[in-house]
Amino acid sequence: MGKLLIVFALIAVFVAFIGQRIITLRRVCLASREVIQNHLPNCRHLKGLEYGSEDITVLPHGLAIISTGLKYPGMMWFSDSPGKMYTVDLHDPRLKPVELKIAGAFDMHSFNPHGISVYIDDKDHSVYLFVVNHPQDNSQVEVFRFVEEDNSIVHLNTIQHELLYSVNDVVPVGADRFYATNDHYFSNAIMKNLEPLIGRPWTNVAYYSPDEVKVVAEGFFMANGINISPDKRHIYVSDIFDYKIYVMAIQENKNLTLLKSVDTGSLCDNVEVDLDTGDLWLGCLPDCWKMLHYDPEDPPGCEVIQIQNVLSEKPIVKQVYSDNGTIIQGCSVSAFYRHKLLIGTVFQKALVCDMK
Repeated sequence: MGKLLIVFALIAVFVAFIGQRIITLRRVCLASREVIQNHLPNCRHLKGLEYGSEDITVLPHGLAIISTGLKYPGMMWFSDSPGKMYTVDLHDPRLKPVELKIAGAFDMHSFNPHGISVYIDDKDHSVYLFVVNHPQDNSQVEVFRFVEEDNSIVHLNTIQHELLYSVNDVVPVGADRFYATNDHYFSNAIMKNLEPLIGRPWTNVAYYSPDEVKVVAEGFFMANGINISPDKRHIYVSDIFDYKIYVMAIQENKNLTLLKSVDTGSLCDNVEVDLDTGDLWLGCLPDCWKMLHYDPEDPPGCEVIQIQNVLSEKPIVKQVYSDNGTIIQGCSVSAFYRHKLLIGTVFQKALVCDMK
């Protein structure tokens, strides 16, 4: 009888612990937050992008590159087809997405693109596209060479490493080297799903080069988007569960030194940088609980946040757009070029707004 009471007591303690962690996770996910509509006047969906636009990056001359079709454990997706890449010419009034052709020895059938970024060689102006890929739920980084005149990318390399075990996003600092965020501590699928309940700051940023691979920053609850300043001296990392953008200086040995963090008040995913002003543009979730428990009658909303003067003592954090899911659901990225604002999502549509 005594042993049975002990078992019941342990079960009760475990259930209470799980209940408390779920309450905490709902609070971290801002589950009770009310989304107040803050629409822009001249917005429309990009035709043909129906299954996500998880990450977007814009080349200096106004050509946007978009990753679509992400299938991410724990998140909704509406198509089992392989992922694709698109370009959109922001100078073309049609704003028509055009699928990128992929050349080289590359398995298109398992393509599952996540975070993306580009590196432009200063010497010959070659453009290299880095894509986080999750074939069969694995993590690896694909390196392509972008051929603009043919609207194609040529596969050059697949990079895998034990320190790149749960990659979310990537920012290159050379044609064969980059920083990448790991958004989980565990690589096991079951433990990954339990990790948000644990709620510990165990994720990190890794640096990869052919000569050295190492963890260069850690202590994030969920390291997510990553990008670099126009002068290539600072790295920006979004910790989605801490509602912060971390600003770090790149050291000579490629380690990162924390300078400060900027509160966003939202669950921000990818970080894009305006090359002209240095402003940060963030695609954010006002309530991530609705992402984890998708209901088409009460979908996750969208928030776009701009950070101006991020390196100053008093950065300006401004909400530019918000929607409760009626126009666009589950935002993951926003990118600004001249007067065009692109807004992407994990699994739904993409929006473009003319802010002229």
